[in-house]
Amino acid sequence: MKSPNRQFKDAIYEQFSRIGKAVSSPKRLELLDLLCQGEKTVETLSRETGLTLANASQHLQVLRAARLVEAEKEGLYVTYRLADQMVCRFFRSMRVLAENRLAEVELINCRFLEGREGMEPVDRNDLLKRVKDGAVTVLDVRPVEEYRAGHIPGALSVPLGQLKDLFAKLSKDQEIVAYCRGPYCVLAVEAVEMLRKKGFKAIRLEEGIQDWLAKGLSISVDGNGSDRQPGVRRTAGQLASILRPAFG
Repeated sequence: MKSPNRQFKDAIYEQFSRIGKAVSSPKRLELLDLLCQGEKTVETLSRETGLTLANASQHLQVLRAARLVEAEKEGLYVTYRLADQMVCRFFRSMRVLAENRLAEVELINCRFLEGREGMEPVDRNDLLKRVKDGAVTVLDVRPVEEYRAGHIPGALSVPLGQLKDLFAKLSKDQEIVAYCRGPYCVLAVEAVEMLRKKGFKAIRLEEGIQDWLAKGLSISVDGNGSDRQPGVRRTAGQLASILRPAFG
């Protein structure tokens, strides 16, 4: 028979393992990454991840069972968001750990970016100064709802699908910096390639909003400077929301 001490240790680590099991799927990690940008419906998450609605819902329910996300049903739609900002910090810490410990991460990234121009790192401090001086145009090429949830101050919202409509309004004499959700988001990569093919001086900022916040930098929400964290809705009674039954 196990001693009380052993029972205690086993019970504690069993609870810790619930988080590990919940994030053991690549698709669930991608779902968390997307939810770091802001709340989204199951339909949007399904489309973004290439999952069927049924599979997306199943993965989300696993994350909810581990209390990493919350859900709210409005009519026929279920919207998911992070349980709190700690989840996003956890995801980013895990990403940084993988980058530091697994050489394969850099190898895969380098192979993907190989031969593409405008992908070199952008100095953050220099970028801020140039934005303030009006010497560079910063484009946020994420969906507009993600831009509204939080964006780099001074950035313009131009979802990738609308970028072609902006070509006639952009100056080829001014450098353009495009950014999206972070280093492994491909929206900014596509944007830079489109702009360069049209003769614009465009480069990619690999950092996303969560990287920006992790450096202690402020972001703007709906055009106003704010410390608000994307992906989390402020709610009263966190305990009640934690215990709220899951939606099917």
